[in-house]
Amino acid sequence: MIPPVDSLLKYDNPVLVSRNTEKKSFKARNLKASLQLPAVTGPVPPKPKSPAADSIRQQTEEVLDVILPPREWTENDQLWIQRVSSAPCTRVDVIHLQEQLDLKLQQRQARETGICPVRRQLYSQCFDELIRQVTINCAERGLLLLRVRDEIRMTLAAYQTLYESSVAFGMRKALQTEQGKSDMEKKIEQLEKEKKELDRQVNEQRARCEAVEKREAERRQADEKKHSEEIQFLKRANQQLKVLLDGLVAPKN
Repeated sequence: MIPPVDSLLKYDNPVLVSRNTEKKSFKARNLKASLQLPAVTGPVPPKPKSPAADSIRQQTEEVLDVILPPREWTENDQLWIQRVSSAPCTRVDVIHLQEQLDLKLQQRQARETGICPVRRQLYSQCFDELIRQVTINCAERGLLLLRVRDEIRMTLAAYQTLYESSVAFGMRKALQTEQGKSDMEKKIEQLEKEKKELDRQVNEQRARCEAVEKREAERRQADEKKHSEEIQFLKRANQQLKVLLDGLVAPKN
């Protein structure tokens, strides 16, 4: 594992816990850490002046270990541990924290609006640092802020889950829409072919109907002409018979 990255949360100097990768309990590591020298030299915190102050400091460190667990990493088969600092903070530390937050936001090019993992990570580190500073002065207030932090994280996780599920739902609906669109296009194409075939059949039937009507009209005209000729022939024959009958009847008178 690589050493942990820089954070806005203030940590003590890393301490060598073990020279092998065997995992041990936290109490054992803590006991060994007290026997090891810090890897990075720095100012040595003053020793407690009284057992009461030592007890308060130990209690504060235990609360800090619960709220902000120490981070561990392995380097060259050596196990290192780094706990959050239990040194009291001042107004200058808060101002420096704000400056560091603004600087890191600018360096890492965090977005000012919208969803930004970088901005969320930096603000989370800043909030943890504020919890550390408050816990040193009042452990109960720090534990209450821990509840607030956990609630915020749970809310964000719920919103993230909801967002991911909505995105997945939208993707499924989009795929279903695309598939339905493809099926609908195929159905439209099939219906258009059926429509063309039906139009062709309608045109054929219309042509047949027109041909039948034309033949029937011609036949009707021929029948009417023939009927008219027969009527004229019968009229002439009737007229001739009438004249002949008149000629036969006239001499007798």
